[in-house]
Amino acid sequence: MAMHGNELVRPKQGFMQMLRPQNMSAAAQTAITWFKPPLHLHPANGIPVATTSLGRMGPLEVRLAQDKRDVKRAQRLRYKVFYKNGTAIADAATMLARRDKDAFDKICDHLLVVDHDAKPTLSGKQPVVGTYRLLRHEAAMQNGGFYTDSEFDLSGMIERHEGLRFLELGRSCVLPRYRNKRTVELLWQGIWSYVRQNKFDVMIGCASFEGTDPDRLALPLSFLHHNARAPEAWRARAHPSRYVEMNRMAADAIDTKAALRALPPLIKGYLRIGAMIGDGAVIDHQFGTTDVLIVMPVTSIGARYIEHFSTDASRHAA
Repeated sequence: MAMHGNELVRPKQGFMQMLRPQNMSAAAQTAITWFKPPLHLHPANGIPVATTSLGRMGPLEVRLAQDKRDVKRAQRLRYKVFYKNGTAIADAATMLARRDKDAFDKICDHLLVVDHDAKPTLSGKQPVVGTYRLLRHEAAMQNGGFYTDSEFDLSGMIERHEGLRFLELGRSCVLPRYRNKRTVELLWQGIWSYVRQNKFDVMIGCASFEGTDPDRLALPLSFLHHNARAPEAWRARAHPSRYVEMNRMAADAIDTKAALRALPPLIKGYLRIGAMIGDGAVIDHQFGTTDVLIVMPVTSIGARYIEHFSTDASRHAA
């Protein structure tokens, strides 16, 4: 999944605080409109998926891409954030297309945040300002595995939890001016609604640190190793050819406050909810990042978040 770059959020208020239900304003809560969308068959795998809105907050709406044109809009946003404004290195084909795309896009669902108050694009559509890529367990198994498999060996973890359904989150990005509390809340409400509707058991994917020098990331990587590493039952290891040791400092040498400050907001947000970290990191030279594996069983998500998201979804269901 690569949750590449930490482009999801760089707001003034920390992502951990954003995710705390008690810090969500009453106005924001009542502004979210919830839907139980009808289903259509996914064009790649024939699995029923929702077609309409997953929620709305003011002018911002979170929904699934409905056709190839919607997917291209998400790809153009990813290109702008990752390549044009970020550190990713585009090959000739990517530069020519001006879209971040790969073979996984065809088998994924794409979560979009649309701004209905913004000036329409040349095509007459409201602009896509945020996106997440969602790869369902069944689609991955039918097409050679998850994107994350290219960096981490997931086979043992999936085999140990036969019968559970995994959802891969990836390619998260938001335009700079929209990197705020409202957009983050809306994206997470959309993801949670999707997880509930489709009865997924585990969320997985890669989350990224900027930079490709693990020595410069010794503090936060070591902090994650000592404090957030998944237990054996949920542990997946980076492939040997790409494995980067995360245990670079002794536990008693870690300044916890400094380590927390050094964590990207996206990773802090996942940890706050209840995520665990895999074994080893991986350097992604194309995107200029150092990636860690995120493993988030639904049963590990804090009760207050389950209650918060579920209550809001029910309260505003149409």
